[in-house]
Amino acid sequence: MRSKPITVEMLLSRIAHESHGVVTRRQLLDAGITVAELNHRLRIGALLRVHRGVYRVGHRAPSVEATYLAAVRACGDDAVLSGPAAGHTLGLLRGAPPAPEVTTRTVRQVPGVKTRRSPGLARGDVRVVDGIPVTSVERTLVDLAARLSKGDLARACHEAGVRYDTTPAEVETVLARRPSAPGARGLRDVLRGDVPISLSRLESTFLTLVRNSGLPTPHTNRRAKGRRVDCRWPAYRLTVELDSYRFHRSRHAWELDRRREREAHARGDEFRRYTYDDVVAHPRQMLRELRSLLRQRDG
Repeated sequence: MRSKPITVEMLLSRIAHESHGVVTRRQLLDAGITVAELNHRLRIGALLRVHRGVYRVGHRAPSVEATYLAAVRACGDDAVLSGPAAGHTLGLLRGAPPAPEVTTRTVRQVPGVKTRRSPGLARGDVRVVDGIPVTSVERTLVDLAARLSKGDLARACHEAGVRYDTTPAEVETVLARRPSAPGARGLRDVLRGDVPISLSRLESTFLTLVRNSGLPTPHTNRRAKGRRVDCRWPAYRLTVELDSYRFHRSRHAWELDRRREREAHARGDEFRRYTYDDVVAHPRQMLRELRSLLRQRDG
């Protein structure tokens, strides 16, 4: 049985399939599509110009991923998504997608894209997320340090730990290569746990209940023996971890939870784990237990 000849449309679809519908002029020419065929499809709207030499296949509105990838492709082979756009792609920042921002090792100017030059961008500073080259989690946190409030930076560091198990030491490794990075001092405050902040609705609800009941307020999201814990009363040697399904649904997260419990006991702490249901549906029962524990361990 004779196979069907590969058409230009098939080639376009194949190239665009795993790149959010984004293709470059070089990719098309390397695949054997002629300049005449390329120009024809630009005229009829089968290819839509996004940036010079970067196109989108089809007529659908571009996704956020397509917008970001097109910006990166327009800035050359050494380009990576960075700044708030990288933070959004990595899941470190909440809210609406920021405008694309790209870091390259050489000077680039692309209309509609904010570009930054970083000759010292190391191979370890780059990772690929959903087909898009982005700055690594650690590099992204360093880049964001001067652009976020300490509260937002603490939340981003928290997300990095939850999603990627990123440690303060790993971020410090990047800071060591960039000692004069803007915001480095504030980032180190966050990494040391010197920024007391509520990082989730569950934690906010828990802390409100604790304060309103007249119980001592715990330290939140500070390091204990090297690892960050949700809530801790050092004077009472009590550690509490707050579990939400979002952050504790994977096998890795389950293993990490067990490790946290062992570490709490090793440093002499009593350990309790409270779920969303404990905090929201049965707060009185939870507070009774907490009050009893704090009374027992007073002094």
